[in-house]
Amino acid sequence: QVQLRESGGGLVQAGGSLRLSCLISGRTFSIYTWAWYRQSPGKQRELVAQIDSTGRTNYVDFVKGRFTISKDDARNIQYLQMNTLKPEDTAVYYCRVSSSNRNYWGQGTQVTVSS
Repeated sequence: QVQLRESGGGLVQAGGSLRLSCLISGRTFSIYTWAWYRQSPGKQRELVAQIDSTGRTNYVDFVKGRFTISKDDARNIQYLQMNTLKPEDTAVYYCRVSSSNRNYWGQGTQVTVSS
């Protein structure tokens, strides 16, 4: 089993920055991808960024150049640095990890960007 706990969400003005953290515990040795998703009211949950065990990253177009995913393997924390935030980035952000047999999700953290 793997447990995830996000933190770092909050209210920020447009153009500002936030860093989300996801503390990972349990069978962390089995994880091979780490990702951040988000879900806005009335919309489906969507992928934001992903990083694999080799450090290769993948970003969706609407965050490229603004968001950075990273992970600290020694501390079992994954991060999402979000810069130049826009009102349309307002959503609940979830961390997700993939292990050998399933995906695990955090409970989500609210990010609200005011105009």
